[in-house]
Amino acid sequence: MRMVFGLVLLAGIALAGGAVYMAKNYIGQYQTALAKERAQREKIVPTIPVYVAERPLKYGEALTEEDVRQVDWPENAIPEGTFTADNPLFAEGETELRVVLRAMEKDEAIMAVKVTLPGEEAGLTSRLERGMRAFAIKVDVASGVSGFLRPGDRVDVYWTGRVDQSLSQTRGEVTKLIEAGVRLIAIDQNAAGDLDGASIARTVTVAVAPGQVATLAQAQSTGRLSLSLVGAEDDTIASAIEVDQRTLLGIASQEVKAEVEEERTCSIRTRRGADVVEIPIPCTN
Repeated sequence: MRMVFGLVLLAGIALAGGAVYMAKNYIGQYQTALAKERAQREKIVPTIPVYVAERPLKYGEALTEEDVRQVDWPENAIPEGTFTADNPLFAEGETELRVVLRAMEKDEAIMAVKVTLPGEEAGLTSRLERGMRAFAIKVDVASGVSGFLRPGDRVDVYWTGRVDQSLSQTRGEVTKLIEAGVRLIAIDQNAAGDLDGASIARTVTVAVAPGQVATLAQAQSTGRLSLSLVGAEDDTIASAIEVDQRTLLGIASQEVKAEVEEERTCSIRTRRGADVVEIPIPCTN
């Protein structure tokens, strides 16, 4: 009987130990999972709902509520000008629609610079900043960079022509940089920046200050204008550049010095006593 009691006691102790061991493992796993959850919560950043494109949008399309949707965006990474609850894309009671100014891909954030104001058309006036004017420049295959220009690109404008000799000592034609970093806002009659392939344009429209308009108009009427495309990431400003035929061919200019004719003087000699006196007289020839 005592042997049976001893066996039961040992079995009870073994079961109790196993239960304690299992409970300890369970509690340890729970604490580990809880620590991981707390760590994940610490990584979570606050978000704000913003409007993004529901589908690819093209230049000139009217923007409706079906074309956009709201997604959660990290609060510390929202691009400037993005439409949010504080800056609604569709104001309450507003019936006029906005128009797309720049092509957008699906899930791209809707920003103020990419759409017009409600009811505003997507014309050139919406692309002109305050104080700027639109000016059209005639181009061809050579002067228009073989058709690889796009609205939004920046170009340097060069003038080639013959300078009046009364205004300059330069001989032959001269090529000079007259405007640097001018922004294109339209190619022919297309202001969309997502043109497919290269197209040979006849005119390009640039955004310039009123003073630059006069410069370009004078240059276009007195010579030929050529465009040089500036890189997208290039923030340098081209300095004054002027090349004439002598510079191109490496011919050193020589200044012709005019010989100044010495003034002629005539005289006669006469004797006065023991002295000989030279008296100047007007030259007869």
